[in-house]
Amino acid sequence: MQNSIGRCHPKSATLTVSLPKGLLSMNRLPAINRNRLNILLLLTVIWSLAGDLVCAEPGNTLAERIEALIGGQLYRVSHWGLLVVDLPTGETVYQRDADKLFAPASVTKLFSVAAALDALGADHRFETPLYARGEIDPKGRLQGDLVLVANGDLSLGGRTDGDGRIAFTNTDHIYAGNGESAEITSQNPLAGLDELARQVAAAGIDSVQGDVLIDDRLFDSAEGTGSGPSRLTPIMVNDNLFDFTIVPTEPEKPANVTWRPATIALQVDAQVGTVAADGPTQIAVASPAPGRVVLRGQIAAGRRPLVRIHAVEDPTSFARTLLIESLVRAGVAVEASALGTNRRERLPPPGMYEHFRRVALLTSPPFSESAKLVLKVSHNLHASTLPLLIAAKHGQRTLAEGLRRQHDFLARAGVEVETISFGGGAGGDAADFVTPRATVQLLRSMANRPDFAAYENALPILGQDGTLARSVPADSPARGKVKAKTGTLFWGNKMNGGELLTSKALAGYLTAKSGRKLAFAIFVNNVHTRSAADRDRVGQALGKVCEIAHEAL
Repeated sequence: MQNSIGRCHPKSATLTVSLPKGLLSMNRLPAINRNRLNILLLLTVIWSLAGDLVCAEPGNTLAERIEALIGGQLYRVSHWGLLVVDLPTGETVYQRDADKLFAPASVTKLFSVAAALDALGADHRFETPLYARGEIDPKGRLQGDLVLVANGDLSLGGRTDGDGRIAFTNTDHIYAGNGESAEITSQNPLAGLDELARQVAAAGIDSVQGDVLIDDRLFDSAEGTGSGPSRLTPIMVNDNLFDFTIVPTEPEKPANVTWRPATIALQVDAQVGTVAADGPTQIAVASPAPGRVVLRGQIAAGRRPLVRIHAVEDPTSFARTLLIESLVRAGVAVEASALGTNRRERLPPPGMYEHFRRVALLTSPPFSESAKLVLKVSHNLHASTLPLLIAAKHGQRTLAEGLRRQHDFLARAGVEVETISFGGGAGGDAADFVTPRATVQLLRSMANRPDFAAYENALPILGQDGTLARSVPADSPARGKVKAKTGTLFWGNKMNGGELLTSKALAGYLTAKSGRKLAFAIFVNNVHTRSAADRDRVGQALGKVCEIAHEAL
């Protein structure tokens, strides 16, 4: 382990040396005595200088302060890995087990987003077309099917704000099942489908005599990792989730429960009461059958609205239902039932679309905005999908093929790729392990790319936004000086009744007080915790490491 050392600073350049009177005249001494006197003078100077230096107090060096922080009782059975380097030169500033493997949790997303930026480009825009298969008669009747071709748009217009950016909250709705801080964005999750429906009506189609189909054949369906929905498909509406917002009223009265998106495909049975302000908030969400959701529990009066979620069972049929409802709202009658399933067997061969009339097209914001959503809020569903989008870009279909493409990119980027392992794009797979050194190698490589601004700007900012919004106090000297990806992975410790924080991680870029630019990676694995508050304490410790480095360097 390489550590920094303490520094000593002279208080004054003045040095006074007192010698015996008999030694004031060196010319009077024999040569041998003069040599002894020279040695005496040298030793006297060294001793005087040593006494005149102000040395750093124990625990004041970078290494000592970090070691004191991470050596506490909470971490007595845990493992830390850290590497801090000078960004331009790669000079190691501090390291601890930098070549050992650690579970990275969502720091995995640094790798998958980098690979996707390389494969797709920061300016890439997803295009979702809608085709009419059949003739449109003079009365505006489509004698055939409408087919939406899903091309992997991660938000499908449901988060796009007035400036053409993808909106996010610091705690995304995909995490609504794990705590009480999740929020939903103000944008209409059906805005993209509504825009497609508006264009269909503008194209002169008043009714659809055939079916409405979703072509979801861009890549093979797979399973992602992490909180939120896990089914990976090329079509996503509202992240394939229903959002439930529970607002307390007065004690002993029912709470207000609303949900989105509103659709005939969902039946909700909500019985949630309001209790006294000091009472517990407990909400259970269950689905006894497809398309049915039951909410039971209570919420404390005066508290902020609570968000809960339910993942849809069939994302493609879900999108089909919502598209039909959007068409009807736009004035386009649809003969097919909105409650039907997507009939994949009716889809045309992929090469046939050039023979159909395109009647609508939805274009996404640039991929740099999707990258920002993934990294700022640690979006598991979207990050898990990235390797599949990389595979599709190269005419391939599977998660394994996409990860192999990621391997090739990382190797070109100078990452010691054979030292690490990934089983997915989001973090949380049993095969996900990295070293601090490989992580910093990626960070330094990305800093030399033309698309670095898109990568760096997508990262959470310490103390300001995303998953780092509350990691340091408002007066922290490092606030706003760190752009980095967080990672959290924990499992229930059923035997002891607590949790095992398998990984808490942070990696990114830091601007020191001196102006020095640094790249860093911090991992701590296997911490015994009992609550979200304990996990927050560990996260704050990682933020404190950043504060120490900011001040010391």
